[in-house]
Amino acid sequence: KLIGIESSGSLQILFSDKTGTITKGQLEVVEFYNGNLNKYTNSESLPAKLKEIVDLSIIDNTSSVINVTEEEIEVVGGNSTEKALMNFVYENISKRKTKVTVGEKLQFNSTNKYSMATVEGDYNVTLIKGAPEKIIDKCTKYYDDNGELKAFNKKQLKGINNEISALADKAIRVIALATKEDSISAIQKDFDGLNFVGIVGIRDDVRAEAVEAIEDVQHAGIQVVMITGDKKETAVAIAKESKIIQNDDDIVLTSEELKELSDEELKKKLPNLRVVARALPTDKSRLVKVSQELNLVIGMTGDGVNDAPALKRADVGFAMGSGTEVAKEAGDIVILDDNFKSISDAVLYGRTIYNSIQKFITYQLTVNVAAIIIAFLGPFIGIDLPLTMVQMLWVNLVMDTLAALAFGGEPALREYMKHRPKKRDENIVDKYMWNSILVGGIYITILTIVFLTSSTLKDMFRSDANDIYYLTGFFSFFILINAFNIFNVRIRDAKLFKNLTQNKGFIRVVGLIFVVQFIMTIVGGEVLRTQPLVIKEWLVVIGLAFTIIPIDLVRKAITQSQRDGSAETQSPLLDIEMN
Repeated sequence: KLIGIESSGSLQILFSDKTGTITKGQLEVVEFYNGNLNKYTNSESLPAKLKEIVDLSIIDNTSSVINVTEEEIEVVGGNSTEKALMNFVYENISKRKTKVTVGEKLQFNSTNKYSMATVEGDYNVTLIKGAPEKIIDKCTKYYDDNGELKAFNKKQLKGINNEISALADKAIRVIALATKEDSISAIQKDFDGLNFVGIVGIRDDVRAEAVEAIEDVQHAGIQVVMITGDKKETAVAIAKESKIIQNDDDIVLTSEELKELSDEELKKKLPNLRVVARALPTDKSRLVKVSQELNLVIGMTGDGVNDAPALKRADVGFAMGSGTEVAKEAGDIVILDDNFKSISDAVLYGRTIYNSIQKFITYQLTVNVAAIIIAFLGPFIGIDLPLTMVQMLWVNLVMDTLAALAFGGEPALREYMKHRPKKRDENIVDKYMWNSILVGGIYITILTIVFLTSSTLKDMFRSDANDIYYLTGFFSFFILINAFNIFNVRIRDAKLFKNLTQNKGFIRVVGLIFVVQFIMTIVGGEVLRTQPLVIKEWLVVIGLAFTIIPIDLVRKAITQSQRDGSAETQSPLLDIEMN
């Protein structure tokens, strides 16, 4: 939605998912530890009996659908975590000798943070898979290398928890596997006495381009907050690697910690918030609500059905291309490649559009100021109709349609990412624009009045009973002075031709105005009240019209010196926090 792109340029806080957006989304199992803390890097190296139980825990407790034929093994569905686990045991699927039937299942959800499936046959157990903090401390026994159950001791539990923390510090996500000889309903009532199978370490590398994009967005004055379902330590490691966390005062909260904060307490912490770990979909909606109460412009990413309310509520909802259709419908922008860099590009294009709109408004209001004053003052200075109705139509065409085409093709410049975000209640016409509009409009008005009242200027044109050459000269002057002014409006510094070649449309439009104006003086006749001008008359018209450029350069120099004298040295993010 176009409004989403434009609003992206004004974002002040961006809440971003981790998997697939900041990271590659290509999860891979890199380590497995059993109850004895023996490490295995692949399933083939597991002892035979333990391998059976690991295969059982993964293959028969999954949201994926497995279809085994003589030709191939097809794994369909499941999220990225499920796919990574299935890839870990993929080679074992067709070789399995274990015969079980899967009965009742409990799918993973963000509240429980685990899934369960009951199997009957060679094994009669309920398989449990999920977040370590939900499972590890509930385990009283573990499977040794021979697949036999042994009692856990405190030293083993401590060692496993230490290993989980060590993996988390390396940005490796951990999934715990366990079993219990009870039905799912019985386990839910008494979630204790579990049998520990092992922990699986899953790595998802940070995108190299995402690190650069996050840095760009932060330099653009946008606070980036990573929202993830990962364990706090894992989330912190990834946030540091992606440079979301850079300072000691950066805040990391879990969903539980977030829940304990009141809205007012959260508002105080929000400027330094960088990570929300073990997040729930409801956390996203709350973060958007609290941020908007601070009058901030909010961006939110999401891909699931549960993310839809937050995407809808945010000022800009970024739905992931791999996400659900519900999320895409709720969002304003769909990021097809799920990449954070694309979000950064959306911000850049949003700022480009905003700047182009400001340029168009500046140009249009400058022409309007001059045209209205001239139309009003004309009768008082002896010119009842300085511009005819048909000529005014051409002025309006130059002012509206052609100017919009010229500014619509402005390039997306990286320098826009160094500007601070626009506040929600900030006027689109800023002080610089008013300065340009008034100086340009008043100067054009004064020069126009001089043109219409000066006998010296009038004598430079051939005379006739109706002053047709003189009035043709004035018509051409008014068009050309505004055509020259379009160069002034296009850029805010003295380098009028800076990046001009990147907007070929601008060159074509301005060239078209000059050519059409010349042709009009030749063929306009009575319809346009024009007659062809000679070279001397054209030199007078062009010379006077061109003076708008040096006048505006002087204005820019004065404005720049004032801006430099009053500039404050503060970071863009600090500016957001103060607001």
